[in-house]
Amino acid sequence: MAFRSNSPITLSLPPFRGVTRRIILTALIGFIAETVFAMLSFSTTAFLVNLLLLHPDQAVHKQIWEFVTYPFLGMPFLSLLFALLSVWFFGATLEDERGARWFAEFFLAVTIGGGLLATLLAYASAGHVPGLNPDDQIRAAGLWPFSLALLVAFGQLHAEEVIRFNFIFKLKAKYLAALYVAFYLVLTVFSGDRFGALVALMNALAGYCFVRFVPRRGVRAGLSERWFGLRNAWYRAKRRRAAKKFTVYMRKQGKDVSLDDDGRYIDPNGKPRDPNDRNWMN
Repeated sequence: MAFRSNSPITLSLPPFRGVTRRIILTALIGFIAETVFAMLSFSTTAFLVNLLLLHPDQAVHKQIWEFVTYPFLGMPFLSLLFALLSVWFFGATLEDERGARWFAEFFLAVTIGGGLLATLLAYASAGHVPGLNPDDQIRAAGLWPFSLALLVAFGQLHAEEVIRFNFIFKLKAKYLAALYVAFYLVLTVFSGDRFGALVALMNALAGYCFVRFVPRRGVRAGLSERWFGLRNAWYRAKRRRAAKKFTVYMRKQGKDVSLDDDGRYIDPNGKPRDPNDRNWMN
């Protein structure tokens, strides 16, 4: 368990709101529902939960929703508790810095992208690496993969910030992220749950790429800006073509007309154009 720390240790908590709160409450509701229904009918609950965990052989065929639902189920209480604390501390910080839209896109990109990459690697290594054969009913569940992605993202953006690990050791965020990634690499090689560890590593990779390449305002804002930029460039080019045709036409009429690079009329007497005058647009 890791916490942000500026000595001495304080008990101040980050804000509990926004997308971070929704993720935590969804995981808690999932755990409570899983526990209550298991008391009523364990076999039925196990069947239903199994439909929501990430199984490579099922997710790529009919049950594609597993790429979104697997973080919210299948965790014991203590593991869930520490995972939720990690999501709260690091997720709230990133959401405050980058905004709710960016953080929601980060969660979806990490969860879906990491699960998809792990599934593809499992199929690619089937028959070659024990524990990664989709036909063996391997599965992944829980918030720890997303927590690792959060820690990697925090390590990128706050590399030199000191983190208190398990309330005892102090480490810079970049070293703590590297330590956790190394831990999951070891699990991938030696653990019995190799697919779960692989999903965590792929979540971390997806989180790193998202922070590295996605604009600060998020994917949707970046695509929107790109679209409007292309549209405005097309309109400017269209206006320049119309301006050239107009100058040719006026030259045939025995008049010379000067236009600037944007197709706006230049007064031959040198009178400056009023920047608030929009008549040239009509």
